Amino acid sequence: MNPERDIRISNYRIDCLLSATGWMRDAVVTVSEQGLITGLSAGLNAGAHAADATHIRGTVVPGMPNAHSHAFQRAMAGDSELRSGARDSFWSWREAMYALANGVEPEDLELIATQLFIEMLKAGYTSVAEFHYLHRRADGSAYPDANALWQAIDAAAGTAGIALTLLPTLYLSSDFGARPLRREQQRFRLSVEEFLQAIARRRSGLAQQDGALVHTGAALHSLRAVPLDCLREAVAGLRAIDPAGVIHIHIAEQLLEVHACQSETGRRPIELLLDTGLVGPQWCLVHATHATASEIAGVAASEASVCVCPSTEGNLGDGFFDAARLLAAGAGLCIGSDSQATVCPAEELRWLEYQQRLKRRRRAVLATRAEPHVGARLWREATRCGARALGQNIGTIQIGRRADWLVLDAAHPALAGADEDGLLDRLVFSGGQAAVRDVMVAGRWVVKDGQHRREEEVAARFATWMRQRPSRTY
Repeated sequence: MNPERDIRISNYRIDCLLSATGWMRDAVVTVSEQGLITGLSAGLNAGAHAADATHIRGTVVPGMPNAHSHAFQRAMAGDSELRSGARDSFWSWREAMYALANGVEPEDLELIATQLFIEMLKAGYTSVAEFHYLHRRADGSAYPDANALWQAIDAAAGTAGIALTLLPTLYLSSDFGARPLRREQQRFRLSVEEFLQAIARRRSGLAQQDGALVHTGAALHSLRAVPLDCLREAVAGLRAIDPAGVIHIHIAEQLLEVHACQSETGRRPIELLLDTGLVGPQWCLVHATHATASEIAGVAASEASVCVCPSTEGNLGDGFFDAARLLAAGAGLCIGSDSQATVCPAEELRWLEYQQRLKRRRRAVLATRAEPHVGARLWREATRCGARALGQNIGTIQIGRRADWLVLDAAHPALAGADEDGLLDRLVFSGGQAAVRDVMVAGRWVVKDGQHRREEEVAARFATWMRQRPSRTY
């Protein structure tokens, strides 16, 4: 199961395939050595290429982009699920997260991220946006040359075989009003100038072609961490580097954040951000949990995307995001694993719908007359919008796109007997993630028969590290 294996085999005959235009039976797909789809046909039109094609038995669907990840937090997943006081919240959890963030060295981060990225691939994520705010040594001093923590994420993605959009993150203040960073936040510090220079250097050293597996965007941690004057300066600098580059930001995740923003500025966070006039199609607003109806309308008008992370938002007690209103407004919606409480795209989509059902006390809330299958609608939407949020040439199976796809075992008990869109409903709502058999990224098999070639070795090293790490304070 070497990722380089089968790179010369370019034709695949597929029993059933979800293309950009709909379901195709007995399809043949041609993939170039660069991992791009160069041919796609079905039925009689596929006959000329079918003879020398490798037969893929099963159903092929687009791999899921993970639009929001903090890889290092995989090392504390499940470790903060004990009551420490009467008012446990996001903010008490954050103190535990800081303790972990300040105890991770580059070699630790590489191992944690490699383990996580393998888990992502096996679950059905084929690409990831890493919202990365670990920049300095634990004592707050700068690395002397290349950023070892950024390199650790790159190396982990390379080992796992997942496509990466690294989002170096600007983090300047501890709260609204440009309050100084706390001691435990010093590792996150970069000035606007340092931030822009580092991104420019990184981009100049990377090929950003359609088939490339490593891309660079940028993130602004939040409005409480990036004062508006610095935000404007950073965005102007980023646009000078790449006018089409993606920009992500945490926003309106917690009510306390909303109230603090109102107290300091007189406006709510999303309202304040939209009023800058800077938000556009390249932006991805992460969480937006406490968005009002007018703010959702504004986000839709700006053509920005929203990334929702239901498992993390549920784990932290953030609240319900109004996905039904967002989709009705025509805005794009994608998903992320965020704190790694769960690493499973099907579960994120399932809870995205379940949140709406619990709030409205009815079923199939996110379905429409045009797309009555909830699972199918959400899978299509999250792959399409996630591709845009990552700035990668993925999201659908069509000529010119990168070959990132999942092979589902249609005979698996979770999927047996399902037809096309019903199969995606099973994938999302009936444990169908267990039927993810093979995973391809840029034309290379990274998971075959449910196994990643490095998973046993990496898992053993990760387990040893978890047992031997210093005593936790979370």
